[in-house]
Amino acid sequence: MDKEHNEGELVNTSAPMKKVVSITEAARINNVTRQAIYVAIKQKKLKASKDTTRWTIDLEDLEAYRKQKYSRTKSMFNGELLFDNHKGFFSVNQVAKMLNVPAQKIYYATRVGLLKASRKGAAWVIHTNDVKQYQENYLSKQEQGSQAM
Repeated sequence: MDKEHNEGELVNTSAPMKKVVSITEAARINNVTRQAIYVAIKQKKLKASKDTTRWTIDLEDLEAYRKQKYSRTKSMFNGELLFDNHKGFFSVNQVAKMLNVPAQKIYYATRVGLLKASRKGAAWVIHTNDVKQYQENYLSKQEQGSQAM
């Protein structure tokens, strides 16, 4: 029986229990560290409650956090998509994968002026034309030099 009669009022005893998880479980579910979950709670990006000594997180809140979580590929700068690949704008890591070189090589090339890149907020943005120019002027010469030896 779902409802009990208690001194003239009906009490619902089959109210659904909210499913809550610990920080460790939340970290495992989101595939992040426990520290990342603590930071999200502290920054008020993830709702959590403290039951005496342990934090608990409602699964619905965890799902909401996951949906609105920061994604570098979807980040915006001045109202525009930061790495809009359709317009030819790529991140350092994307360029490194395209050229099959380490990301540090791309950072170095931008720092010494071999590869043109622009800074938008905290990120480096590189245009396709600049990648092609770097590939033609620098990478192809490096490959020719290593083949001659």
